[in-house]
Amino acid sequence: MQDVAPVINLARGGKSPRLAFSSAVVSLVASFAATAAPIPLFNTYRAEDGFTNAGISLAVVTYSVGTIATLLVLGRLSNHLGRRLTAIASLGLLLLGCLLLLNVQDIGTLLAGRLLMGVGAGLASSSLTSYIVDTAPTRPEWLASVASSQGPMLGLTLGAIASGALVQFAPWPRDLIYLVCAGLLVLAAALIVISPETAKSTPGAWRSLIPRVHVAARVRHLLPVAAAVFLATWATGAFYQAFMPALVADQLHTHSPLLLGLVLAAYMAPSVLGAPVGGRFTSAAAQRIGMTIFLAGWIGIVAAIAIGTLALFIVATVVAGAGQGIAISAATRGLLYGSTLADRAPIFSAIYLLCYSGAAFPSLISGQLSNDFSLPRIALGYGGLAIVATLFTVLAARNPFTDAASTVSNHDDPHRHPGLTRP
Repeated sequence: MQDVAPVINLARGGKSPRLAFSSAVVSLVASFAATAAPIPLFNTYRAEDGFTNAGISLAVVTYSVGTIATLLVLGRLSNHLGRRLTAIASLGLLLLGCLLLLNVQDIGTLLAGRLLMGVGAGLASSSLTSYIVDTAPTRPEWLASVASSQGPMLGLTLGAIASGALVQFAPWPRDLIYLVCAGLLVLAAALIVISPETAKSTPGAWRSLIPRVHVAARVRHLLPVAAAVFLATWATGAFYQAFMPALVADQLHTHSPLLLGLVLAAYMAPSVLGAPVGGRFTSAAAQRIGMTIFLAGWIGIVAAIAIGTLALFIVATVVAGAGQGIAISAATRGLLYGSTLADRAPIFSAIYLLCYSGAAFPSLISGQLSNDFSLPRIALGYGGLAIVATLFTVLAARNPFTDAASTVSNHDDPHRHPGLTRP
């Protein structure tokens, strides 16, 4: 059975859609800043609590599995309960995760906290990104796809840098970052509370919990290449979260938590800056360009690890990050082409299912392999994945269909986002 389409409702109480857009962006950034908070602490947990690389990798997998399960079950819930209620629920779950991580003494507590954060991030990934697209200005055309796809990257960047700085220089190094993130999440929830709703409550919330992934037929042919893009780029992000702390310490010979945060930021921040560049090209061309740059960055990363040069490692990380920003935002733009209000939560659920699957399964495999293989050899495996994904993208990338029938139906739909019509 089809979901009932949500009804747009931006004018209630004179509240501005611009307020809703800003609140949704701030909340999405705050959500993912919280998920990045533990990463600069991973070496602390290794040194003080005896956590292994395999255990840290399992924490990344646990977070991703929580997100995947949430997207499958709750990914369409905001169409029925409204964007605001589900967004506030996601921020609450992330807040609980931060509070639980205040007392990490064993791997079980870390896994439980990351699971809660994964569930919160999964709910945020569908509700807040849909809220952003619902309320985004129509100009520039790329703003909706860039803000929704790169908000998580900006959040991870800010969270990693802030965490690294607080762990290295501030008091309570194991706790303060979680308290700061908790405060930001409360502030974000307050902003959502005062923002207008875009999707009124509709029947079918219980039925929406039955796992179902739906992407409109007009863009379904884009999924294989989009999957390759999301798999390779998010697998790399998971590699940085799981193995970069040990890699920087053991192979590049530095133990600075701030530097750990800056290295992760060097991958995430250029993604945000590179994304608008892709808006100058069609989605297919931008995916080819982005993945080619991404692969060039991975070649530099492998070379830097082999020769033990931190400066080259950071430069190559920046290049890979810029390439992923172009490719991810272009793939997202293609899948959102001509989308309606009812389409967006299911589309973003499908997008993030692919993304977090790309993060979870390579991390699960590489975490097990880390007991027998060195980190440089594991990095080579991720580099091989980048080669395969780039070749497939270059050969198979396509634009959305723009036939007359789909154009007519899109123009007839009052909830179609006018800023998402360029393929």
